[in-house]
This record gives sequence, C-alpha cells and structure tokens, in this order.
Amino acid sequence: MVDVLGGRRLVTCDGAWVEAEAALQNKVVGLYFAAGRCAPSRDFTPLLCDFYAELVDEARPPAPFEVVFVSADGSAQEMLAFMRELHGAWLALPFHDPYRHELRTRYRVTATPRLLILKPSGEVITDKGRRQIRERGPACFRNWAEAADIFQNFSG
Repeated sequence: MVDVLGGRRLVTCDGAWVEAEAALQNKVVGLYFAAGRCAPSRDFTPLLCDFYAELVDEARPPAPFEVVFVSADGSAQEMLAFMRELHGAWLALPFHDPYRHELRTRYRVTATPRLLILKPSGEVITDKGRRQIRERGPACFRNWAEAADIFQNFSG
C-alpha cells in the first residue's frame, strides 16, 4: 500500500495515530467507502465488523488483512460517531485529509458503501468486496490473499 497510502497517517477508532506503511505492509487492504447517514452503510458495516473480527481478531495467526475506512460523512464529528458506534478495530483516513477525495476519484467510487479489495501495491483485486463478503463470508479472503500473492498458514 506504499503506492496508495505511503507517507500518510491513519487513525484508529479510539483516536490513536499509526503510520500507514507500517500498519498495511504485506496485507490485503479493504478500502471501505461509507457514511453513517447512509442506510446501506449502516446495514453492511456490522457484517464487515464481524468478518474482520473473525479474520484478524480471533484467528491465530491473524489474517494479513486490514480495513481502511474512507469517510463520506458530512463532518469529522459524524465520521467519529459512525466509527465509535459500528466499526471494528480497523483504521481510517482522517476526515480532514483531502486525499479522501482523491481516492474516490482514483477508484471511481460514486456511491456508498463500497468495499474495494487491494493488493499491497494498491492494484484492485475486486471492487465487489461487499458482495463477496455477503455471499461467501470469510472464505472469500483466501482468494484475495492468493490474488495478492500473500501466502500464510491461514485456516479461514
């Protein structure tokens, strides 16, 4: 993800800052474009939270997967409220980072929610992450990891 988020700082749901390069190195990344005021986002986010928890929080070893939330909320307060209410322990691009808009343009995001699954290089594995999670659950991760050339002893 050095090509996409290198040099950027990301924020956790509890307000801690992390360097994107360190947090995303050698991982499949889900760029999650969503907004708290969007009913479909509010519907899908708990499912993504469960998916993430099963792959990362509960699996041993944890899967090489990270979600980066790219907010489409109207304010930083709305973004933080949405993160605290429904999000998992994943990362977010800060609300005031103008790169949020560049990412929407780069990946042609016109509606929310949208979950893009990316290789560590930033190349898109699938723009149908939301559908794949709904249809296949954690089983879809193995295909993503293989497409990203990330191999690990993962039993998901």
